[in-house]
Amino acid sequence: MLTAQSLGHLRAMGIGARPNPPVALQRVHLATPSLQPAALAQLSGLVGEEGLSSDHADRVAHAAGRGYPDLVRLRSGEPDGAPDAIVRPSDHDQLRGVLELCAQHSIAVVPFGGGTSVVGGVAAVRGGHESVIALDMARLARLLDLDRTSLTATVQGGMRAPALERELQRHTLTLGHFPQSFEYVSVGGCVATRSAGQASSGYGAIAKMVLGLRVVAPAADIDLPPIPATAAGPGLRELLVGSEGALGVIEHVALRLRRAPAQSIYEAAFFADFAAGVQTLRSLAQRHALPDLARLSDRPETEVSLALAQSGSIAERVGRSYLGLRGYRHGCLAIFGFEGQRGEAAERHERARRLISEGGGLVVGRSPAQAWRRTRFTAPYLRDELLSNGIMVETLETAAQWSRLLDLHREVASAIDAALKGCGTPGVVMCHVSHLYETGASLYFTFIAQQLRGDELAQWQTVKRAASDAVVRGGGTITHHHAIGRDHAPWMEREVGDGGLRALRALKAELDPRGIMNPGKLAL
Repeated sequence: MLTAQSLGHLRAMGIGARPNPPVALQRVHLATPSLQPAALAQLSGLVGEEGLSSDHADRVAHAAGRGYPDLVRLRSGEPDGAPDAIVRPSDHDQLRGVLELCAQHSIAVVPFGGGTSVVGGVAAVRGGHESVIALDMARLARLLDLDRTSLTATVQGGMRAPALERELQRHTLTLGHFPQSFEYVSVGGCVATRSAGQASSGYGAIAKMVLGLRVVAPAADIDLPPIPATAAGPGLRELLVGSEGALGVIEHVALRLRRAPAQSIYEAAFFADFAAGVQTLRSLAQRHALPDLARLSDRPETEVSLALAQSGSIAERVGRSYLGLRGYRHGCLAIFGFEGQRGEAAERHERARRLISEGGGLVVGRSPAQAWRRTRFTAPYLRDELLSNGIMVETLETAAQWSRLLDLHREVASAIDAALKGCGTPGVVMCHVSHLYETGASLYFTFIAQQLRGDELAQWQTVKRAASDAVVRGGGTITHHHAIGRDHAPWMEREVGDGGLRALRALKAELDPRGIMNPGKLAL
């Protein structure tokens, strides 16, 4: 919760709060549904009355994801379109029947899992079709198979991540995939967007966990078995993981599991500056001491975290006077996590501690890291409160090779800062490093500023464009784990090239010849 003290800190940063509450649900304006009666009757016949909805609240809930433009529009009562109906199939035959019927009637289909996309990935875009439905996977949400010998699970696409973890914990297993949106995401949604969990440095991103899957497309099913490795031509799994519902719907997926950790060691450290922390992270990644979780905040993010921290948090547990005496008063905070079987996690932790000390890091104990761990899923709730106070808060992420990382950090932060000032709304630009690889790492930016009242979307577009151009110029990827959706589509060709984009469009034309699947996403 935002307190008076927190708002005071924001004012000290030049960010004033002004009440800006959302409109009531009943005041959200939606166009009259445009589904033809014949198509509506056929859909009802396929999925039953319990599988079809067109009431106001359900349409609003499926009108958009959780990106900044989505929230601004929804809170003002003017979403950028909404599905004409929500369809919830409960088995393969229903799913196939829905896609075939929609192709026949020119109905766009937006697959919908947890609805947490922050890049416009579930926007109800018609794409030139007569109408649009949200295909909600909530009734395809079961654990189909658990192979404890092979450490694999086959899961329907609509199963939510917390439900899967609860099932796995009963067998002392884990998927190890914990994105910030963990409380809401579906497994299929994670696969469709190439999600990366907070502990992906150790467990791997979701793409590394996928062994097989079934994708139901309007023209065909693609059913790839869960095999550990194959040389059977180009990687079809790779083509389907990250396809964002633009090629078809992920009905089920076979995933690699890990044994639940018997030991978890989370610890915090401070570095004198960001460059020293980055150098140490590279050493950890390249010298066989990789943590499962590694997070290094730059100086602005560290300062804001300490300023806004509440009782029992990092600010209380790491005394500023102590940091000052040790020369880290204006340092950068890092969080490290090691999980595994007893002995193995401790051994990696000790190797990492030596490298952290060699890199000039000051280890400050486990309490700050545990405090971060307890609140690691709370940022979306804080964002909602900030929006209710007229404060813009947005994120973007990228990844680059180690040799480019510091320059990219500086250039993107400068571009965001200049764009905010150009809008007349100077703000605070923060960043942290996470998701480590031998060859590079990701950068996750957060920026906060006062909203430009009446021009909130123009303000966002200006900053988004400046930041994305800087990312591409600096040699970063346009997205490390937020996917493409609509928001990143203008930069897709610059990353994959004209030939790559044409190849993807050719695959879409083969699997989805009427172009009904999630129009406008993935630049397809």
